[in-house]
Amino acid sequence: MKYLASAALMAATFAAAPAFAADDSVTYRVEIHGGWDRVVVGGGKDTGATYGVGLGIDIPVGSMAFIGFEADADLSTTKECVTGVFFVGDRFCEKAGRDLAAVARAGVNVGSGIKLYVLGGYANARIKDSYTGTSPLIPSFKVSDNGNGWRIGTGTEVKLGKSAYTKIEYRYSNYEAGYERHQVIAGLGLGL
Repeated sequence: MKYLASAALMAATFAAAPAFAADDSVTYRVEIHGGWDRVVVGGGKDTGATYGVGLGIDIPVGSMAFIGFEADADLSTTKECVTGVFFVGDRFCEKAGRDLAAVARAGVNVGSGIKLYVLGGYANARIKDSYTGTSPLIPSFKVSDNGNGWRIGTGTEVKLGKSAYTKIEYRYSNYEAGYERHQVIAGLGLGL
């Protein structure tokens, strides 16, 4: 049901966008981004890099404010491995998998091409676990699990020339079963 509600919200937003097309202040955005990723699972913390893409739309509300929607798909290098779990030489690894989000944005234009904003919405992440055994008593395995949750954040976006922009953003995501994520990303995009 969560997936259906998020998909319906995004579809309605993009379907309604042509009605705003007469106002050339409406901006469709496409971006690449990457940065610092800290994953917290069950009290343990691991740090790596995150990288991905985003698509969005910003709609002006008056002369100073805007609302928008964004969908992101990210990957991560964050991983932790432990050896000697059950037997000498065996190995257990936990890795952050893909991270998907559909969020709403709201913000203000504070100067020439500078936007400050907050965001919030739905997030879904995958955790991958693997065990490489050295004994026939415990066989090797690989499993993955998805966690549903929410994301909040804040950021600054600065226009570069006519249609390009750069941004820096902090994100906090909270998923199921004690799985959290802190990210600081920088992005480069085009506003269409």
